[in-house]
Amino acid sequence: MTAKVLCIGDVMLDVVTKIDVLPSQINYGSDTPAKISTHGGGAAGNVAAWLTRTDARATIVGHVGNDAAGSALVSEFDALGVRHHNLVVDNGHSGVVVVLVDPTGERTMFPDNGANSGLHIGDLPDLEGFNAVYISGYSPLDPLSLAGIKEMIAKIRTKGITIYFDPASVGGMKEVPIDEVKSWLPMMDVILLNEEEACYLSGSTDIEVSLEYLLQHCETVVIKRGSHGAIGKSRGGESVSVPAIPTTVVDTTGAGDSFAAGFISYFATKKDLTRALMAGAEVAAHCVAIVGARPRVGTKI
Repeated sequence: MTAKVLCIGDVMLDVVTKIDVLPSQINYGSDTPAKISTHGGGAAGNVAAWLTRTDARATIVGHVGNDAAGSALVSEFDALGVRHHNLVVDNGHSGVVVVLVDPTGERTMFPDNGANSGLHIGDLPDLEGFNAVYISGYSPLDPLSLAGIKEMIAKIRTKGITIYFDPASVGGMKEVPIDEVKSWLPMMDVILLNEEEACYLSGSTDIEVSLEYLLQHCETVVIKRGSHGAIGKSRGGESVSVPAIPTTVVDTTGAGDSFAAGFISYFATKKDLTRALMAGAEVAAHCVAIVGARPRVGTKI
């Protein structure tokens, strides 16, 4: 059976700025040489894009502006094979993220949400045939999208479709009270998040403690640990760890999103946690070996 995944959330244009010095060595107020390129981005858009490089089918629910950036983002989805529904809106410019990438491959992001605000129940397509839904944590953080996202979740749950949720970065989550973020977790079936985010939500620096804490809120938890791989556990089961796949790291932008795509594509149909974690690690290894958060059009992994 093929995973048919609905991805809900942010679609952005990434402006990737690669520098040859550490951020502390930037010549503020003057010039710092850089290599700049543009790529499709946004967590939901990235997950949908990488899903097309697995055996899954992906549909995106989000908003882009009726502008040049929006046209480019729609064209990229079409070329990758991502289906979309009511993507272009007239109110607002397409969302943009400036991504600063240092020599180690680590990135710092400066987002402008743009047209991503205001997702609503009318954006949701017919749910027939979907067996997985991915929701980006950046969407409920937007006060103009929160009510719409909650309505979508309620409708999705009536269909019995598994919901995968990836919270926003810690910086993003700190924009709202932590109890607000925690209130969303029981609405989800699977939570995928990185180590910093897990520790923030659990209040513990111990990864195992964080894992057990989050399992009180949902059925399955996956903690992405970058170069240290990933750990996951389902209620009633044993925790499982997998290593990262060795590769030359060029840019970590989208690493967590690509991992989520690989994991969901496998777990949605086979429910094998270990193999799903390995699938996530494999896709993430391809992502960090290129510049940008999405696969190249016309390439396979």
